[in-house]
Amino acid sequence: MTKKYAGFIGLGNIGQPMAQHLNDSDYSLMVFDHFPEAMKSLVDSGATAAGNAAEIAQHCDYIGLCVRDDNDVDALLYGEQGIFAHAVKGTLIAIHSTVTRASLFRWASDAKDKGLSLIDAPMTGGANGAEAGTLCYMVGGEQQQVDACRPYLMTSAAKIIHAGDLGAGIALKLCNNLITYTQFTAMSEATRLAEACGLSAEVLREVGKENGVINEQMYMFISNRNALAANGDQATIDKYMGPMGLLGEKDLNCALETASHLDLKMPATELIRNMINDVFVAKA
Repeated sequence: MTKKYAGFIGLGNIGQPMAQHLNDSDYSLMVFDHFPEAMKSLVDSGATAAGNAAEIAQHCDYIGLCVRDDNDVDALLYGEQGIFAHAVKGTLIAIHSTVTRASLFRWASDAKDKGLSLIDAPMTGGANGAEAGTLCYMVGGEQQQVDACRPYLMTSAAKIIHAGDLGAGIALKLCNNLITYTQFTAMSEATRLAEACGLSAEVLREVGKENGVINEQMYMFISNRNALAANGDQATIDKYMGPMGLLGEKDLNCALETASHLDLKMPATELIRNMINDVFVAKA
């Protein structure tokens, strides 16, 4: 069957606008998500809804995966209804999810055995960057693969960094996320100390802006979290901030597992992994 479509799987708060930018471009788009309502706005604007990953694989030269974790990617790639069982040779698969390098290498090896290409293409910029089309992609793979992927990524990118060979993109992403969550933890504890001393987060920010210690992302995190904590009960905080804390825990687990495969110890990261959910829900 002649391929006609770009495919995209995983339509969360980042994946949905990424897919929308593809849909607004010259590509015909086929989408899939386990929650059918997530596909509605894309279908309303011209995309085709797939019933499963196999249908995406049967029709698409390019498939972007933006799902939660290693297990979700495994479920989409393998099995009778998986991408590997149905994709045509030459199909390019881009993994946007934050995952472990060990899983990425396994997926890429199995893809190669089937005549497919698989690269890592995680991004930074969050939901706002996805909406604005200003994401920064960190890509790992051979130059030919990156060149083939570039037109698709550029529909939602301000910048594409070819970090190196397969695995370099996700390594860069894991390092970037580690820094981000460490900053949030430091900002949380510093703000608690400042407030206990009768100071405000605003005056702490004023000094931090002058010396470069505090960036806007750190300040917005603590400001939004503390505003929610001041106006709501713990159940409200858990509802809105808890999922992000669990995502942070998952991302730091990926970094620690990757480090373990490299015989690298990161004790500070272990500590932050153990407390990051409490940081997000204002318990630390």
